[in-house]
Amino acid sequence: MNLTEVKKVRYRPLILSVLGLILSYSITYLPSYIGLSDAGIATLFILLLASFLWMTNAIPPFAVSVLVIGLEVAILGKPNGVFAKTSNDWEIFIRPWGSPVIWLFIGGLVMASSAQKTKLDAKLINHILPFFGKSSKGVLLGLMSTTFFFSMFMSNTATTAMMVSISLPLINSLKDQKVYGKAVLLGIAISANIGGMATIIGTPPNAISAGLLESTRPINFLEWMYAGFPIALILLFFFWIYLSMRYKTNEKISVDNIRMAELHKVNDWQRWIVMFVFIITIGLWVSSSIHKIPATAIALIPITVFTVTGIIDKSDIRCLPWDILLLLAGGLSLGVAVSETGLASWIISRISLDSYSLFTLTLLMGLLISILSNFMSNTAAANIILPIVISISIGHEAHLVIPVALSASAAMCLPISTPPNAIAFSTEKLNSKDFLETGLIAMLTVPLASTLWVKFIF
Repeated sequence: MNLTEVKKVRYRPLILSVLGLILSYSITYLPSYIGLSDAGIATLFILLLASFLWMTNAIPPFAVSVLVIGLEVAILGKPNGVFAKTSNDWEIFIRPWGSPVIWLFIGGLVMASSAQKTKLDAKLINHILPFFGKSSKGVLLGLMSTTFFFSMFMSNTATTAMMVSISLPLINSLKDQKVYGKAVLLGIAISANIGGMATIIGTPPNAISAGLLESTRPINFLEWMYAGFPIALILLFFFWIYLSMRYKTNEKISVDNIRMAELHKVNDWQRWIVMFVFIITIGLWVSSSIHKIPATAIALIPITVFTVTGIIDKSDIRCLPWDILLLLAGGLSLGVAVSETGLASWIISRISLDSYSLFTLTLLMGLLISILSNFMSNTAAANIILPIVISISIGHEAHLVIPVALSASAAMCLPISTPPNAIAFSTEKLNSKDFLETGLIAMLTVPLASTLWVKFIF
């Protein structure tokens, strides 16, 4: 990299940040917004600036969330200012960091870390895949199903990295690897993306929407699975059939060619503990309507057991993706500001909802978030869109928020749209056109399917 390129990299974040600041300030303070309070105007400025920075990736997404919270405290939290009245009112903007949703997500991350550390994930794959036979369709279904299952409870990035690494030896052993290899890699990426739809902890947009619904229409772990799992499962089989037909091969596949990465020496008792805790935790989550134990309280079980037994140590805790948690907290905090300052109600008054049915409005917002998520982090897109969605869905919060959150997982058009896409693309066995074809199908089917299903169950 020459000196010119170094300067370009160094100055790009500064230039984009200044440009975003100028644009956001101009849009916010130059026009006159009749009926919007000073606090609402200040929140509009923060929302626009955050949206610009998230969309351009001028600075890391988690840093934008930290900036959002800082601006809210500094501008809105000043006593006797545009919003805060007392010296403690600013605390409303940092409370999302202690939100039950954050702790629920931490529980999911600890479970994922324990499965990886004890190699429980690799063990399960080794036992599951042989059940799917040796046909190309069967092996593809096995790989996609396994990826789908792990992505329900693990980071889809970690799941994709694991599944791609164990699948490459299989792909490289085939005569028809250029065709079937595309089916496998696309299948893994797609399954990782849609697998996260099935649970609250599966992907950050789900957690954000659950957090926003807490004050109006709380949704528990089982209710979310009731909404997300059937759609995700249908999409899994839909894309399996599509990929099997699109990249058809008659070559017999031997799963013996999938050479598992060498399992680290792990005490068997640790692996058994992890499996037992997984069963107990997931069982309690899906039966919460019976025993009434909050999902967040249940999430403390794996955190406590794995740390007390030494399966998870301080180095593992340090390695958790805290940037994602900060991103979540920033999005929830932005939702608080949009709601509490009156910006949400002002936006509602400016949108003519009478001309749209609930179904049409949900579908349009689902398409919007799926389009945005193709060009930016789906978490960032959810942080921007979901607070607005919940503000225009009074009385029908679950009908709109849940399908729109699920639609955020439809971003598959570009190699950079999601981490699973990027990992699959990094193998150099796929090109951008392969993602565009499947991504367009996902972008059209996921919002429609999610809207229809949620309308049916609620």
